[in-house]
Amino acid sequence: MASKQPIPESTDRSELDSGSNDERDAEYMRRALVLAQQGWGQTAPNPMVGAVVVRDGVVVGEGYHARYGDAHAELVALKAAGDRARGATMYVTLEPCNHFGKQPPCTEAILEARVKRVVIAAADPTALAGGGARHLADYGVEVNFSVEEVAALELNAPFFFAATNPARPWVTLKLALSSDGKMNDPSGERRWISNELSRKEVQRLRANVDAIAVGLGTVRADDPQLTARGSIRPRVPPTRVVFDRNAETPLDSTLVRTAKETPTVVFAHHPPVARLAALHNAGVDVFEAEDLPAALEALHGFEVQHLLVEGGARVAREFLRQSLVDRLIIFQSPITLGPDALGPFDELPGDFRETLARLPIVRRAEFGEDVMSVYAPREA
Repeated sequence: MASKQPIPESTDRSELDSGSNDERDAEYMRRALVLAQQGWGQTAPNPMVGAVVVRDGVVVGEGYHARYGDAHAELVALKAAGDRARGATMYVTLEPCNHFGKQPPCTEAILEARVKRVVIAAADPTALAGGGARHLADYGVEVNFSVEEVAALELNAPFFFAATNPARPWVTLKLALSSDGKMNDPSGERRWISNELSRKEVQRLRANVDAIAVGLGTVRADDPQLTARGSIRPRVPPTRVVFDRNAETPLDSTLVRTAKETPTVVFAHHPPVARLAALHNAGVDVFEAEDLPAALEALHGFEVQHLLVEGGARVAREFLRQSLVDRLIIFQSPITLGPDALGPFDELPGDFRETLARLPIVRRAEFGEDVMSVYAPREA
């Protein structure tokens, strides 16, 4: 290990950050962020992390955190680099951990490898794993922060939010809307508003959340499975959640019939005892919650970091009305449903479409004729 340098009396992050964030640093960090995403759906409750080791302008090692409990990104990249890590620069999307958990501290591996400089996108907000940058600096490693920080925070927004917000999970509301902003076909002819490519993207999104929620109306109308059935299978299947005030979820619904296979939760307010017993016998967990904030607080207590809300219109409206949405994903279809169809923005105070137009868009993509926009009501 490198010889220890004197420890400054007190140092904040700005004092650790002694280098410039040039375009080369940003380029290597963007590569690390791409690598991090390969852990999609596999790392929770840990964040997705990527690392790149560069020596003399050449990438000599890469890695990412592939699965919860497996080697961290830094260790994988250092192993790939071998002796070439000596005197190199490491780019990592999250501050290296400084504690013993399922893996040893990444800081010690970095010091053992004689890495000269570490560039970090975002600081670790947790008390247990944080402090890695300070430890590396104490041993003479040059540490730079905040390269591609916005992208790193966005990638793991639920993780960062959970570290600082004890009241609820990070909430993503997903809506499929017609060109005139409606959610359902009153004629009953169309089950889907979005196309098959959009639905594949929804399956990908589901794979990286802890829970998927709908209201009773969606259960009755669509009888959904609320499972991740795409090419990426999550390490832990998302919990299915139904907001159902009187616990009226049909016992013959797919959610209830498969509750013993996939965790299923119903949030109700003073439900009848008979309904409680029937759902409990079917394997459904029923919890009392007088409102959405209470239900979200309970989910947070169940270690749900990221909740994906998929509707219907009434549930979507309530989340928006109570400012409980952190990311709003809209799949806009070219079809038109007409004025008789329900819309999630109906009855919201003011003109929500004007509010929507002012929100930052953090991602936009086309899926065939559908356009997906990800709005950010809250900063990551």
